Amino acid sequence: MTPAAPPTNDDLAQGKAYAGQGVTVYYDARRCVHVANCVRGLPEVFRPKERPWIQAENAGAQAVAAVVRTCPTGALHYVLDSEEAESPQELTEVRALPDGPLVLRGNLVLDTPAGQVRDVRAALCRCGQSSNKPYCDGTHSKVGWTSSQE
Repeated sequence: MTPAAPPTNDDLAQGKAYAGQGVTVYYDARRCVHVANCVRGLPEVFRPKERPWIQAENAGAQAVAAVVRTCPTGALHYVLDSEEAESPQELTEVRALPDGPLVLRGNLVLDTPAGQVRDVRAALCRCGQSSNKPYCDGTHSKVGWTSSQE
């Protein structure tokens, strides 16, 4: 079986765009479950109490990209000016978070109601209650789902 081509910048540029010097950050709110790696990693850029909440011009493009790559859900992506898209890690990693989603990293091709989506990071619903399937939307916490129920 031939591996899928890695995602392009167009594949990853989903959601609302926030431009900075040399980088544009894309945020898809429907995929965010508020892990907050971004806020802890670059609080001068990711400022949830301000509008706009992403101020990509407040840090260098490479620093912003590095923090965005820590987003486990794929709610955040970036495109660097005149560079290739974010490269997927070579080996696909799948982790079940305790009482939470299934987190994937790699060269992903996901079947969604809107069709196939190519990505590098995603958090998939395990509780069956998400309104944004196959993605996790945090509903597991609201309905009291735990992984011990599997």
